[in-house]
Amino acid sequence: MSKQGVARREFLSGAALGMGAVAGAKLLPEASAQTHAQHAETTAPAPAHIHTNGEGHGAFFNDADAETVAAFAERLVPGAPGKPGARDAGVLNYIDLALAGAYADLQDFYRRALAQLDAYCRKTYGEPFVRLPAERQDEVIAALEAGKAGEFGWPTAQAFFNTMRTHTMEGMFADPIYGGNKDFAGWRLIGFPGGQPLFTPEDLESPQAFTREPIVGLQGRA
Repeated sequence: MSKQGVARREFLSGAALGMGAVAGAKLLPEASAQTHAQHAETTAPAPAHIHTNGEGHGAFFNDADAETVAAFAERLVPGAPGKPGARDAGVLNYIDLALAGAYADLQDFYRRALAQLDAYCRKTYGEPFVRLPAERQDEVIAALEAGKAGEFGWPTAQAFFNTMRTHTMEGMFADPIYGGNKDFAGWRLIGFPGGQPLFTPEDLESPQAFTREPIVGLQGRA
C-alpha cells in the first residue's frame, strides 16, 4: 500500500471514530453546498436489503460505473492484511442502494462526474480510472481533491471527491442495515461495539475497548 493510502486510511478511520462510528448514517453529501442548486441536502438512506447477487450493485449503477466507484472507494480506504477496506465493507453496495433511494437526486451528479473522471483519465494517462495502477489512481484522486483535474465542469472535481469521500465513509461506518459495513468490517476496524442494549457506568468510564457482547447492528436488535 502506498504512503498516500496509509495516510488516507488513518484519516478516515480517525474521523469515523471521532463521530462515534456514524451508527445511523447521519452524514450528508458534501456536494450539496458546491453543486447545482437542484441538488438539495438529503437525509440518510432508509434501511434496505443488501444485494446478494455477488456483484454488490444493481439498484442504480451499470457494470462500468460500479467498477469505477468500487475502485475509487478502495483507494480512499484501501484494504490491507487484517484491515478491511472499502471493497470488504461493501461500500459500493451502500452507494448503489442510496442512489436508488434517498440520494436519488444525486443520480445525475454521479453520471456526469463518472463520465468526466473517465475523460480526464483517458486524456491524462490514456486509460480509464479502473485500468490505472494504484499509484496513478492516487494521483488522480489527489488532483480531484485539489481541484486540478481538467475535463470537469459540473460537478466540479472537488465536489465529486468530497461526495465520494463522504459516501465512502458512510458505507464503511454506518449500520449494516443501510447496505454497507458488511460483517461490521468498518466497526471492527475502529473497535466500535455496535448497537449494544446497555452500557453500564463502568463501561462508559473504562479506557478499555468494550468487548462484553458481540457487535450488533440495528437489524439484530429489531
